Amino acid sequence: MVGLQILKRTRQVPDRLVQAFKGLPVANISDCMTRMTAGGPRLRPMHKSGYLAGPALTAKCRPGDNLMIHKALTMAQPGDVIVVDAGGDLTNSLFGEIMVATSVAKGLAGIVLNGAVRDSEEIGQGTFPLYAAGITHRGPYKDGPGEINVPIAIDGMVIEPGDLVVGDRDGLLCIPFDKAEEVLAATHKKMEAEKKMLADIAAGKLDTSWIDVTLKRIGCNTEPL
Repeated sequence: MVGLQILKRTRQVPDRLVQAFKGLPVANISDCMTRMTAGGPRLRPMHKSGYLAGPALTAKCRPGDNLMIHKALTMAQPGDVIVVDAGGDLTNSLFGEIMVATSVAKGLAGIVLNGAVRDSEEIGQGTFPLYAAGITHRGPYKDGPGEINVPIAIDGMVIEPGDLVVGDRDGLLCIPFDKAEEVLAATHKKMEAEKKMLADIAAGKLDTSWIDVTLKRIGCNTEPL
């Protein structure tokens, strides 16, 4: 039944790609995806430090209910990122210290929650990657409905089961399964270009001619009147 089903994940990014992306600046990856994809500014890291990277196991929950998150925790494999669309509702927390401990014990790579957490002080002192939209002490319901391993979306960012999810202090990004190799190559190229720019800045050789070219193109004077 649509809205109440648990499916198998049929594909996922290989571990070699997960490892290759680890530590790459999410901002650079985003630039290489034309800056059109993002997990939204509300989803912020709740943990102290730690890079997020891993294949998505998706869950869709009714706002305020975490039954399917508990089921997803029993299904997740080491290295997985459980990505939850809970509608962005912050009335009830859907994840807390006990569930973090479960996630760590299972070797998960992290949690992404379009909803609220509690036990924020304990979570905030740790290094287990957990991104959420907010904090509240009010606990969840456990009645369903919900879905596991279906396509979900968070602020326009579509996540399909097995896609690569990455995150750092700047935020989150989902890289589609069949675009990961392409995006990886483009990101390395972008980083090399930025290294050159930093070297040019240090040497006083940064080319800023593009600024006046752009101003002329949009019809603006380049010299103060």
